Amino acid sequence: MAKAKIKIAYVCSECGADYTKWQGQCSECKAWNTITEFREAASSTSKSLNAAINRNNKVGGYAGTTSNGVQRISTVQVEEAARVTTGLSELDRVLGGGITLGSVVLLSGDPGSGKTTLLTKVAEVMSQTMPTLYVTAEESLSQWAKRGVERLKLNYNQDNFLLSDTDSVEDIVDQCIENNIKFLIADSIQAFESNSVEGSAGGVTQVKTCAKILNRLCKQHGVTLVLVGQVNKNSQMAGPQTLKHIIDTAVHIEVNDASVRILRADKNRFGDTEQVGIFQMTEKGMHSVDNPSRLFLSGSEEHFEGSAISVIKDGARNLLIEIQALATEVEGEKSIRNCIGVSYSRLSLITAVLKKHGGIPTYYDINISLVGGLKMSDSETSTDMAVTAALLSSINSKPVPEDAVFIGELALTGELRQVPQIVPRVREALTHGKKQIYIPAVAYHKSMQQFVKPGQSIIPLKNIRDLIEALN
Repeated sequence: MAKAKIKIAYVCSECGADYTKWQGQCSECKAWNTITEFREAASSTSKSLNAAINRNNKVGGYAGTTSNGVQRISTVQVEEAARVTTGLSELDRVLGGGITLGSVVLLSGDPGSGKTTLLTKVAEVMSQTMPTLYVTAEESLSQWAKRGVERLKLNYNQDNFLLSDTDSVEDIVDQCIENNIKFLIADSIQAFESNSVEGSAGGVTQVKTCAKILNRLCKQHGVTLVLVGQVNKNSQMAGPQTLKHIIDTAVHIEVNDASVRILRADKNRFGDTEQVGIFQMTEKGMHSVDNPSRLFLSGSEEHFEGSAISVIKDGARNLLIEIQALATEVEGEKSIRNCIGVSYSRLSLITAVLKKHGGIPTYYDINISLVGGLKMSDSETSTDMAVTAALLSSINSKPVPEDAVFIGELALTGELRQVPQIVPRVREALTHGKKQIYIPAVAYHKSMQQFVKPGQSIIPLKNIRDLIEALN
């Protein structure tokens, strides 16, 4: 028998980017001296493995692993992708209305972000309707059972639910076929090994091979698979980039503070990637937050100075957030600026405009923070008015108008500029019962009035001076 040809490739150990030749710096993650050579056999799966996967009748998959030859498009049978709920409304939202049967989902996140906790709940729900297998290669069965049954108090269907701690991908294939498994959770892809290739678990060759084997199993036998993936020090998905090409959907858990988790889709063949899921981590597991705005508002009945509310757009969702500011006399030779969740460059711009066009001295020690631990990107400008209002409130020791919301960008000229999709933001604020919505005059039009109820009003402002007068 001819020996399999060895292919040589170069892969970044930080981000997993593939290259045809060695180079000093990775062009994807910009890391230096992280590209290493690895050798991979041309055939990554053994004949015995193919035989194991193919010994049952094949089921056509979404990835097209079963071929019927060349066909005219008019003869191709189109099948609707069936979905089932995961039992978590926020996860269903991100996946596009539920998990698609027969698909492969990759879930990544930092250590402690709640990947296993989330999937433990999903396994409970799936075991009620289909044979489910949870493969945990990173902890013992006793540890897993103690968390799922004793701490989280989950109730699995004992007839449908199976648990395994194997780290062999060939064993997983055998277990799935033998038990007619229809829902598989593999935790994690970096912990599995295949005997068809050389290398240790977590290596580029092993990760690619194991993912291909499990993907083929799912596509040919109608198994729905959720893979758990680890991340590197930059919170990017670890492993080769080809891993993302193999799977159908890639979702990532972001940690904002001790309890809030935000779930985003980087790739979704069966839905959009604009949806955002918000969870709260508790001692009883991760729970969907139906009204996420309450997490980012202080909820205090007392009205304090130095606080203002705005509406941001995160994915396809509009969220009410509370911005708090504290301005105190300078204690040292130089004023201090601290920003938590807000861009430092935006704060510098706002203080400069306040001084130049508003005539407000800003030589203070200034601290700005978002309630709930949310972090905004440097490109977010819709909160400029709210940051300005909170800062003026602290400087003047006077609370902003009760139930007020500020939405708009502050220009270097002192003008207030409109922000994208301001109508849905205004509507969200009005829906939450806010009474005074301050927006840039250039963004106001009569169609907004259809959402206004008695006691509510939309107040257009032209520039920074109008905002200062409104707060006085």
